[in-house]
Amino acid sequence: MTLKIAHLGPTGTYAEAAAIAYAQAELANTDICLQPYTTIAQTLAAVASGEVTLAIVPVENSIEGGVTMTADTIWQLAAPLQIQQAIVLPIHHALISVAPSLNHIETVYSHPQALSQCQDWLQQHLPQAARIANSSTTAALATLAANPQAAAISSVRAANLYELPVLAQPINDRPDNQTKFWAISLQPTLAGNCTSVAFSLRSNTPGGLMRALGFFANRGLNLSRIESRPSKRSLGDYLFFIDIETDLHNCRELKSALADLDVYAETVKNFGSYYTNNASC
Repeated sequence: MTLKIAHLGPTGTYAEAAAIAYAQAELANTDICLQPYTTIAQTLAAVASGEVTLAIVPVENSIEGGVTMTADTIWQLAAPLQIQQAIVLPIHHALISVAPSLNHIETVYSHPQALSQCQDWLQQHLPQAARIANSSTTAALATLAANPQAAAISSVRAANLYELPVLAQPINDRPDNQTKFWAISLQPTLAGNCTSVAFSLRSNTPGGLMRALGFFANRGLNLSRIESRPSKRSLGDYLFFIDIETDLHNCRELKSALADLDVYAETVKNFGSYYTNNASC
């Protein structure tokens, strides 16, 4: 039986590279089929509906922070999504174009996160070029051969796949640029050294968030990430995403903290416990 893995496309994206790394590490003896989707939301909806078995989605970048589309979508979907593993991928951006030199480039295309991760380089080397956001780092690559005034920010791997020249690389502003991806499915998780949870509060009262986080602090549980997102219900109303550095299945303190949070919070979503795998591309 073929295992279908969804990722942000078209082919050549960093999400696809993370999916390949996950499959090689965890599914070596499994027949897999990579399925690209146009948006992160579509990628997650595919696994929520059972159209695919797994979805690989970006969740956090070391420069630009949380990927808002991922956070918003996993909260909105009713399906009990579970994180099977985190994949940390080094990100080395390249400027891809058929232009003879940088002076000929008038427009640079890429995903908003990639454009932001290269903004200092772009300001120094291509201050005259317009920056156009696309749905992914590879969305514009198929059009570059016919447009010598255009360039895209993507990976060297993507340039090779599309048989396009690389004008400069690496161009990301920070050499240690990394993105964390989640492998998500509907299967329950078994173990891990990190547990991810999201919750909303019943009312915007003073000290409300501090009390919620206190359920973990008072039990000596460390939070490695706290991120807020608008609930989209009203201005000033937020959702909170947290990563707790322990395993839900074997930690009595975490079970107790989550029980208190379930009573105190309006809604709690537990995405399970998982390990992190450092990959390469």
